Amino acid sequence: MAIVKRKPRNASLRFQSFLESKDITSKKPLKSLVVGLKKGGGRNAYGRITVRHRGGGAAQRYRVIDFNRAERDVAGKVTTIEYDPNRNVRIGLIVYVNGSKRYILMPETLKVGDTVLASKDAEARVGNCLPLSKIPVGFLVHNIEIRPGCGGTFARSAGMAAQIMGKAENHVTLKMPSGEVRMVREECWATVGTLGNADYKNIVWGKAGRTRHKGFRPSVRGMAMNPVDHPHGGGEGRSKSGSHPTTPWGKGCKGTRTRRRKNPLIIRRRRP
Repeated sequence: MAIVKRKPRNASLRFQSFLESKDITSKKPLKSLVVGLKKGGGRNAYGRITVRHRGGGAAQRYRVIDFNRAERDVAGKVTTIEYDPNRNVRIGLIVYVNGSKRYILMPETLKVGDTVLASKDAEARVGNCLPLSKIPVGFLVHNIEIRPGCGGTFARSAGMAAQIMGKAENHVTLKMPSGEVRMVREECWATVGTLGNADYKNIVWGKAGRTRHKGFRPSVRGMAMNPVDHPHGGGEGRSKSGSHPTTPWGKGCKGTRTRRRKNPLIIRRRRP
């Protein structure tokens, strides 16, 4: 999928870039697989902001994605490829032989008319879902369960895939997209292939408005605040007073390690 630049008819279009949408075959989602989406603006159940710089954005409806690949041992055909405003990867509508319809994340090379299958006896090819114990070493997989039966958790965004490095003692060793090497139980299911839309990371948004449409609000620098509002605030001129970068609550950021418990399943961190 290619990056497209539009003719600079005005100043804001001069530096913006967009993704091609030739692969999209349907603009209207299936009504039975769409639900309303209420935005919380970064607030928790008590109405307190727990994630800053969130709010607003274009109205969206949520497409129900089958991360579990619940239709087991039933073949399905890809009928449409659609845009999903809630994620950066395309989704595909699968119509199964038994009449059931589900949305899945679309991997590269999978196209309309192809058949997919979720089964322990399925062939290890792109789009098929099966337990990690049945997938050969070296294969790339996505939508990986972290615990058996919990549904796909790892490698779900555009261009992502994890590589199977080895198998031993009821565990499979995976090299994650971040470079982290970790173990997952062999009963966990995963889908073969690399997710499409890999050029998403190369988009130049070009103006603040496009970021606001995505639901991101402006961020104020700590150094521009007063000392009462941020550890970096105050002072005569621009100065952090020689301190390390911190959050407004004094926690280290920009590389400071904050994990307390050591996970024995993680063999190598993404930043050793």
